[in-house]
Amino acid sequence: MATKASLKRLQFCNFKLNLLLNITQAINDNLSTKELLDFFEKILREELNIGKVLIYSYNEKWDCILASGFDRNKIRNLSVENDLLYYNQITNLTTTLNPALSYFDVIIPVYHHDMPIAFIIIGDIDEERDGISPTIKHLHFIQTLTNVIIVAIENKRFFKKSLQQEKINRELELASKMQTMLIPNSEELPHNEKLFVSAYYLPHFEVGGDYYDFIKLNRYEYGFCIADVSGKGISAALLMSNFQANVRALFTSKRSLASIIEKLNETVMKSANCEKFVTFFIAKYHTKTRELQYVNAGHNPPVLYNGAKNETKLLTSGCVGLGMFDDIPELNEGYLVLTPNSKIISYTDGLVEMENDKKEQFGTKPVEDLISSKMQMDEIIDLIIKELNIYKGKNNFFDDISILGVDFK
Repeated sequence: MATKASLKRLQFCNFKLNLLLNITQAINDNLSTKELLDFFEKILREELNIGKVLIYSYNEKWDCILASGFDRNKIRNLSVENDLLYYNQITNLTTTLNPALSYFDVIIPVYHHDMPIAFIIIGDIDEERDGISPTIKHLHFIQTLTNVIIVAIENKRFFKKSLQQEKINRELELASKMQTMLIPNSEELPHNEKLFVSAYYLPHFEVGGDYYDFIKLNRYEYGFCIADVSGKGISAALLMSNFQANVRALFTSKRSLASIIEKLNETVMKSANCEKFVTFFIAKYHTKTRELQYVNAGHNPPVLYNGAKNETKLLTSGCVGLGMFDDIPELNEGYLVLTPNSKIISYTDGLVEMENDKKEQFGTKPVEDLISSKMQMDEIIDLIIKELNIYKGKNNFFDDISILGVDFK
């Protein structure tokens, strides 16, 4: 015949099993976080006769997710970092350093892989209830219940976060496609008896802060440009999209490059609020006179190859980057008459600042060496990228890379 003590143990085991089944059912019913906590509080207070309940959970920072049965003003000075991390096992709060803990009886830490993920602090425990009293020897069961609830809440948070990330990824994918549509690909660039233009574009993230363009201004004039926003990510991409729209609106044959630069500087100052700036190279080329006008606004100097003299030079005339000052201190326009078989390769700093395993930058030398070859511009750019990939070794690209090359026949 079973003893009275064994019957009590059996009753409590069945009781605990039923509680675990109820909590599991609540989780399977996909209750909200608040509903799960309300359900958990009801179990502690009504089924286990615990009067005071306080739970802290870690979610990037420690938050109080449940406080019941007491005046919350009494714990306003309680800090997990200062007052609770010390506890790594179930502890009776007979003496405490923080008076706020004196309102409670027991602290139960909940760990996962040796890391604390929650602390449950309880008080006013009824230890006289017949058969199912939550005495000290049953506190591990409360710890188990808390662990189940906390893990369920964490899983809900991770699931919600994954859905949000998936939505962001879809939006970034769409933004990437839209941005790519704004940048001309090589098939859209001129390949005629006057010009052969080619380009390369590799954003570091889904969206990038680089931009290049090639525009036919009238029958004989073409305009081209390349730009780079300081910084990376979505904010840089948004600023560049706005910048691209303004370039398209301003870049005409009748407007001088200096006036375009000044207007764009105003636009960047308003849009970036002095938090970012844009480096920019812009040029006009007249196919009949072979005149090239340009302004380099703080950008990496494009490499010019003079076909008649078989020499290279860097195009540096211009001004500071856009968005650095309200008014540009000094602005100089460059002017050249290009000989046949001259070439220009412009690029962003993601190309020349790429490092190898020895922390040495790729630099402009490979560009200067290849620009004088008799290969077509698209072949030259392809070879530059191949050399870059070999040079960087196992290093990852750290920035957007854009190249725009023009062969003046």
